[in-house]
Amino acid sequence: MSFMNQSISPKSLEMIADLSNAFGPSGFEDALFDVAETYCRDIAQVTDDCMRNIYIRPHDVRGNRPVFMLDAHCDEVGFMVHSIRPNGTIRFVTLGGWNTGCLASSKVLVRSAEGRYIPGVIASKPVHFMSAAERNGTGPQSVSDFSIDIGAVSAREAAEVFQIRIGEPVVPDVSFQYDAERDVMIGKAFDCRIGCAALMETLHRLQGRPLDVDVMGVLSSQEEVGERGVKVAVSRVRPQIAICFEGCPADDTFTESYAVQTALKKGPMIRFMDRSIICNPRYQRYVLDLAREKGLAVQSSVREGGGNNGAMIHNSLDGIPVIVIGIPVRYIHSHYGIASYYDFEASVNLAVAVIESMNQEIIGSF
Repeated sequence: MSFMNQSISPKSLEMIADLSNAFGPSGFEDALFDVAETYCRDIAQVTDDCMRNIYIRPHDVRGNRPVFMLDAHCDEVGFMVHSIRPNGTIRFVTLGGWNTGCLASSKVLVRSAEGRYIPGVIASKPVHFMSAAERNGTGPQSVSDFSIDIGAVSAREAAEVFQIRIGEPVVPDVSFQYDAERDVMIGKAFDCRIGCAALMETLHRLQGRPLDVDVMGVLSSQEEVGERGVKVAVSRVRPQIAICFEGCPADDTFTESYAVQTALKKGPMIRFMDRSIICNPRYQRYVLDLAREKGLAVQSSVREGGGNNGAMIHNSLDGIPVIVIGIPVRYIHSHYGIASYYDFEASVNLAVAVIESMNQEIIGSF
């Protein structure tokens, strides 16, 4: 299998970069609407709601066919300003689940009252001032042990000069990079902006193809804080079947080889279960059999932890069959993720094949 010789769409890569770079932690996904509209307005009507769920309704939706919903959450893990300490540093809380061990010395962007992005660094006590017990320990253990330092020298300067205020969002200061020779993407927010890109690319590739379903895309909000946006979106779209795209945690750098189920550059991961869902086994096997029949790269997994929007979709309305197409990402919920264009492309190919094969009778069999 050659990664270096695969065909790469410059427009798709640009879309992935723009989605990754967009400022959009949970509850503050506004910038993602502009990205979605930029790349989808030629094929669809793009709207949103008060929760900043983004609805992508292709122009060829008829309204008299089963509704096939594609979902990917557009929020990223981030932070929020809790308060400003007297010395001008910022106390913060997390938006989503962070590995606190990766926070120290990381660059961030803090949104100001004027809407500017102020650069800062997540700081902890320098080793020179640590006690022997602190030096021999594992470092800060909770978010409250950290501060964001923007260079202010007092709370007044932070508030009046830097225009920092309580409740403002914060995200990692990371720019997307792609090594084409080795097919390595590095960037922030691949959970789940890489899924958003796959969803939007899938909608583009379905244009003009004969289908027996109406496809609706949703870039849902606030997944990282409890799958909140999709609860609203699924009630609005009212699908009969769904695919949930995810940027899912790759396990190939720390797991024994026999147990690796989400490796980079081996295609999307289709999960049977995680802590939140047991995916419809008939739909799951249908997709795996289809991938095998068409020679499409795919992996399958059984997860002991984690959760995703698929659980909320599955349990909505009268029950909706759903699968999760997970694009492997190393080190999610940290500043830097590593992903592969090959896996993005394989995920899109799988989604297109599933949708093209679907009709009311097959949906009813699940």
